Amino acid sequence: MNAPTTDKPATAKPTPRTAAERALDTTRDTAREAVRRTAQGIEANPLAVLVGGVAIGVLAGAVIPRTEQEGKLLGPVGKRLTDTAAGAAQAAKEAGKAELDALGLNKDAARDQVGKLLDGVVKALSSAGSAAAAKASSK
Repeated sequence: MNAPTTDKPATAKPTPRTAAERALDTTRDTAREAVRRTAQGIEANPLAVLVGGVAIGVLAGAVIPRTEQEGKLLGPVGKRLTDTAAGAAQAAKEAGKAELDALGLNKDAARDQVGKLLDGVVKALSSAGSAAAAKASSK
């Protein structure tokens, strides 16, 4: 004789509590994995993180309006920073120009080189034309 089967199906619907617990566990695992990946990224390339942080700070500073108090307190500092940066850029430009001049790489030298190159091209074309004319007349 066969006894009646009273087993529950293997795909029984989970209770809402069980589903919520599973979702919470999945969320925790996902958050842990994101933290781990972020830490690895920071360790692998800290300079990129620093640059990104500075960029976000600059963007936030540009978007968020300044208060009157901030203007009073930080205005002179911003002016000094701007002046210092402009001075550093000018000094770098002048140092670069001086180094290029020392190597003979300046506007006048470049103009002379281009002139010599064009003279050489004109002479080569003239020689080629003369040779072609001589060859054509000898036939």
